[in-house]
Amino acid sequence: MDAAEDDEKVQAAAVLVGDERAFGELFERHRRELQVHCYRMLGSFEESEDLVQETFLRAWRGRATFQGRATFRAWLYRIATNACLDFLARHPRQPRVREEGQGTGLGPPPAEIRWLQPYPDRLLEPVAPDDAEPDAAIVSKETIELAFLAAIQHLPPRQRAVLILRDVVGWSASETAAQLDTSVDSVKSALKRARSTLRSHLPERRIRWASSTAASARERELLRRFMDAHDRADLAALATLLSEDVRMTMPPLPFWFCGVDAVLGFAAQAFGPGSPLHRGRWRSVPTQANRQPAVAGYIRLPRESEYRAQVLNVLVIEDGKIVEITVFEARLLPSFGLPPVLAPGGAPFSGRPQS
Repeated sequence: MDAAEDDEKVQAAAVLVGDERAFGELFERHRRELQVHCYRMLGSFEESEDLVQETFLRAWRGRATFQGRATFRAWLYRIATNACLDFLARHPRQPRVREEGQGTGLGPPPAEIRWLQPYPDRLLEPVAPDDAEPDAAIVSKETIELAFLAAIQHLPPRQRAVLILRDVVGWSASETAAQLDTSVDSVKSALKRARSTLRSHLPERRIRWASSTAASARERELLRRFMDAHDRADLAALATLLSEDVRMTMPPLPFWFCGVDAVLGFAAQAFGPGSPLHRGRWRSVPTQANRQPAVAGYIRLPRESEYRAQVLNVLVIEDGKIVEITVFEARLLPSFGLPPVLAPGGAPFSGRPQS
């Protein structure tokens, strides 16, 4: 047993006698991965913040049920999973099939998942070098990308919980069955159905995930060019960066665009004459979301002295082209450590996304 495990056992024993400080310290060791777990279950960053706090309150109120037979971490996962299942029972929702005419371009319309939100990469990293959380796979790119998050929203909540606990957290069928108060056979059946549904909703190119989280020099250069084209409203430059079948979605709005012509057509309306943003000056700030490159867009309108947050674009880059852009609301930027307004000055882009 290493020192961290020994220390956790001591603190877990303190929890049993109602030591509030020990309980808080032990919970904080697992807060990061518990919030990511809630995020996968719900698809919403804001709701995951609420549910991890609900998990804390439920755990403290029910601390007498922790007998030390399972690990404190497993006990917390059980509480977090049940909190999410209870939330989804109270707020049932399903991805919608988009109506014809809401999008333009190539291929069938993507599902409409209005509650989908990005997750800041800076909150996926350990708080300290000796972070006690045990498994880097919990926050790996393969199962935190927006494509994966969108796909698992198609699963019924209990199937979703089974798939996450088995294929992401890495628990056995018997451990998962114990977590969900069900049988091993039920877990195996649910997992089989969940995997089949997941494959049918993942984009073909995302079925084989790339495990690397580090952006290449080529990707950083493409990101720099995207920011430059965006800031100058240069549609010709933007066109050179997009794949022919690039797709753009805008949760919670229902709009979608597929194909380079459709995306450029939208950009022309957003930047062009007649738009309230036409005379504004743009400034882009790099960041990262869901282990993907992202860009926060700020605009300074005429007679204003500051740049105000307008949009967060999360990108998928493959083979030197942008193949997907997911556009989110600017109100989420504080979670990324970014301010709602920027002063006219400031350091130029260094080529390295913020984390």
